[in-house]
Amino acid sequence: MTGVRTIGRKVPLMGFEIDALTLDETLSEIDLVIARGHPTQHCAMNAAKAVLLEKDQRLRDVISTCALVSADGVPIVWASRVLGRPLPGRVNGTDMFIRLLARSEARGYGVYFLGATADVVNLVVKRARQDHPGLRISGWHHGYLSEDDTKTVVAEARAAEPAILFVGMPTPRKELWLFENLEDLGIPFCMGVGGSFDVYAGTVRRAPEWMQRHGLEWFFRLVQEPRRMWKRYLVGNTAFVLLVGKYLVKGDHGWRGRWRKAPDERRSH
Repeated sequence: MTGVRTIGRKVPLMGFEIDALTLDETLSEIDLVIARGHPTQHCAMNAAKAVLLEKDQRLRDVISTCALVSADGVPIVWASRVLGRPLPGRVNGTDMFIRLLARSEARGYGVYFLGATADVVNLVVKRARQDHPGLRISGWHHGYLSEDDTKTVVAEARAAEPAILFVGMPTPRKELWLFENLEDLGIPFCMGVGGSFDVYAGTVRRAPEWMQRHGLEWFFRLVQEPRRMWKRYLVGNTAFVLLVGKYLVKGDHGWRGRWRKAPDERRSH
């Protein structure tokens, strides 16, 4: 049973639905997901992904099946307020990842780490063991997978029976990969964490807390990696502002009134 869209409090925004939940409320919902035991996919929504949805129908279809969709970035929260669909605040993906590690240790959830390079994921495992000695680590694997590798990793992850799978891959690869393999994985809660592995491993610095609070993490990343990040943040952020303006002018602030079904019709209610 995948793609259950009954969790949380849904708010329609710019053609997708997002959960109007705080981080603490989201963590409580995840406990319910794990208790239920059905494979469930989470999606963290940010400005870049919202822009991508306008031209990537397949990604839009996949996100429409995700049981939990969180406001990962401050721009999403800002847009929700401008468009009259206010969210309670951001649910930052890295914060959620770190909180879930502590929660998993306390509640006995097994976790599996998949993604990044072999060196980075090994550092993630090393730090997780240091920070959470009682955490049950069900397994880990780098994210550079061939088709045969995917079959092997999916089988191994399923056999390990973790409660949570963290996938450190870029967008839209992680969303599509999880959607395509969700049922075969059979893992109750599957979360794409993007670059959180790099931050947790210490290979990428995170913005100071005051910059996080003011929505300036993008600027911190841009200063660190200008050649790699300039297009995503300068061009992407401009595209996002224009996108919000389009919906504001249209007065179509939320639900478009129709969704195409996911590519393989896998949608349960």
